[in-house]
Amino acid sequence: MLPTHPITLMNKVYREIMPTVHMELSYWKDRAGAIPNEELRRQALASIQYKTFHCEGGAIMALAALEHKKDAIKFIVAYQTISDYLDNLCDRSTSMDPKDFAALHESMEDALTVGATERDYYRFREDKDDGGYLADLMKTCQSVLKSEPHYEMIKPYLLELCKYYCDLQIHKHVCKEEREERLKKWFAEHERHLPKMGWHEFSACSGSTLGIFCLVSYALRDDFEEKHAKMIREGYFPYIQGLHILLDYFIDQDEDREGGDLNFCFYYKNEEEMLDRFIHFLEEADRQTKHLPDRKFHKLINRGLLGVYLSDHKVNEQADVRALAKKIMKRGGLISRFFYWNGRAYRAFQKKFTGTRKFSSTTVKS
Repeated sequence: MLPTHPITLMNKVYREIMPTVHMELSYWKDRAGAIPNEELRRQALASIQYKTFHCEGGAIMALAALEHKKDAIKFIVAYQTISDYLDNLCDRSTSMDPKDFAALHESMEDALTVGATERDYYRFREDKDDGGYLADLMKTCQSVLKSEPHYEMIKPYLLELCKYYCDLQIHKHVCKEEREERLKKWFAEHERHLPKMGWHEFSACSGSTLGIFCLVSYALRDDFEEKHAKMIREGYFPYIQGLHILLDYFIDQDEDREGGDLNFCFYYKNEEEMLDRFIHFLEEADRQTKHLPDRKFHKLINRGLLGVYLSDHKVNEQADVRALAKKIMKRGGLISRFFYWNGRAYRAFQKKFTGTRKFSSTTVKS
């Protein structure tokens, strides 16, 4: 049975999820350390070292797989590791070539396509020899999906969400002069199929892996039904995915402003509009959970996202962000407050004993 209370949820996360996540990551860290090419090895190791919290947070979805949660974690860690590794490679690209970004992200599509064969994902770059690292991550994802009795039911939705994600990565990593125009044009191609939102909000909704993790976890269950696939896709995209990615950008505003990086929160007219839209996303995300199987669990996750993100140390370092965060937290209620204090305590523990700040968000910001 899935947890519906914050304390029960966190107990399961710390006892049943985190140890398996760290075991899987340890394996991939060893594989990354054996990559022959120095640059690829450095980026692979960095993506694991500094983005462990992406796997930790995303793996909470594995609880939905019930007794098959270890298989779900195996998939989630491998798929999220691909995402984080490619994000590093694209961020540090000197060519800013969209063909290169598209080729790299073919691995994410192949990871979701049982039977797909390995391609030359590095064909547009000089650094190529990863010792089979990216292909092994891809094949690991396939191996889990191959064992899923309901794979064909979720496949179209997996590939749809993956396409949104990969297209975003291509458009947002090109040279600064082209990014906004490309993203707006991309949004225009999909706008008629979306609820009313801005191009920057659609980009945020596309930048999450949560929906994919939820679909894969549920499809491992014996009681999964075909109708659940559509319910989960519509439940998580756009609003639940969009909410947590917008929160990720929200807390990074000073950092991105200083670095001249793209931040979707910069495209709101003012703080009042930003607050109104955040509350709209929260309310719509809550509304969507009512149509999901195990709706109380998903509402718990949705409200928990607020607390986890807004407990980040970067919020307190930005006066404007801190003031707005308090207003958002009020709408999150007691559940969000619980996760807020739990998140702060967890970070303090990690900082004291490991010198890192893990678990600062739930999936990769894209």
